[in-house]
Amino acid sequence: MGINAVFEALSHPVRREILALLKAGPLRAGELAAHFDISKPTLSVHFNKLKEAGLIAAERQGTSLIYHLNMSILEEALSGLLAFGEPRK
Repeated sequence: MGINAVFEALSHPVRREILALLKAGPLRAGELAAHFDISKPTLSVHFNKLKEAGLIAAERQGTSLIYHLNMSILEEALSGLLAFGEPRK
């Protein structure tokens, strides 16, 4: 996982909305899907992009996938972005 993967994942509005929903706490895949008017395979692609970037993690509970937000990756990306404005030493 690199900073480029994080910013690529954040570049899509659906993925940003998924992160906003997960900010309130873990959700099942079906609960997340209910917020979007897109196909489940398309939503799965978005989930995979977010997982590849390390922004979310999935945990299987029975037949359900529970998604969790990984705030530390978001904080690291923001810190890296803010560092662009700092002079080099």
